[in-house]
Amino acid sequence: QVQLVESGGGLVQAGGSLRLSCAASGRTFSSYTMGWFRQAPGKEREFVAASSWISWSDDSTYYAESVKGRFTISRDNAKSTVYLQMNSLKLEDTAVYYCAAGSGTYYREYSYDHWGQGTQVTVAS
Repeated sequence: QVQLVESGGGLVQAGGSLRLSCAASGRTFSSYTMGWFRQAPGKEREFVAASSWISWSDDSTYYAESVKGRFTISRDNAKSTVYLQMNSLKLEDTAVYYCAAGSGTYYREYSYDHWGQGTQVTVAS
């Protein structure tokens, strides 16, 4: 069983930055695809970014078009932690952000077996 705990959310002005962290328990963190999803009020949860394991020191990263060039996902396998660096934040980035662990198609929710509780990100004008 993998448990995921997100942190780092908060209130930020448009154009600002935040870094989300997701700490995972369990000894097989490095082999998981780690994803970030978000859900805005009244909307369905959507894919944001993912990191799929290639080797202990290498991974492949994927991004939704809406965040490409602004967000960066990274992982520290030694710390069993995945990060989401969010720059140039926009009002439309306001959402609850969820960390997830799984395997398979990185942008599909059903690929992820384990989910965190979510952390709120609010971007204000």
